Amino acid sequence: TGVPREHRAFQYVLAHAVPGDPRHVLHAFDRWCDRREHLSSVGPVKGRIVERLLRERAPWRVLELGTYCGYGTVLLAQALRPGARLYTVAVDPRHVAVAEKVIRLAGFDERTVELVAGPSEEVIPRLRPRHGLAAADFVFMDHGKRCYLRDLRLLEGHGLLATGATIVADNVLFPGAPHFLQYAKTCGKYRCRVHRASLEY
Repeated sequence: TGVPREHRAFQYVLAHAVPGDPRHVLHAFDRWCDRREHLSSVGPVKGRIVERLLRERAPWRVLELGTYCGYGTVLLAQALRPGARLYTVAVDPRHVAVAEKVIRLAGFDERTVELVAGPSEEVIPRLRPRHGLAAADFVFMDHGKRCYLRDLRLLEGHGLLATGATIVADNVLFPGAPHFLQYAKTCGKYRCRVHRASLEY
């Protein structure tokens, strides 16, 4: 058709999801991915782990690296405590266009979710001066696996991790982020736990 699969998925979600209902938007994405085409979103199984951790920690400031189509963003946003804010970073302009529509379709405005476009290594140093993120209490990494360690160090170097911050990184075993895992386990700054799960869908 010449239409990217991310746009095909959005058209399905737009036709089948209830606007302003984040759970229904996620469910529509899940139906599409189960029955039509695979999208590399976090998915419902791993999503429940992320959502549980987010509700347990109840952070005020959440940072997502790797917006893609907005599935993970909606998952995070609907689990936020009242008054909390989510910053999400997307590098691909085509994905930014889809994610923006998905986030707003789910009912989240810019006061709750700020979508920041650009490569993470360029965006992270600007998060405080340009976007007002003093420090993140919760970070969800689901972007390029080779970027995990670099971006964790950038967050550390720019003082963007609050004391006691939680960092959740997807797909660290497959396709894998071995250098990130080794650093997190051996640098002495973090307590690590691996959550076993299957690939999405």
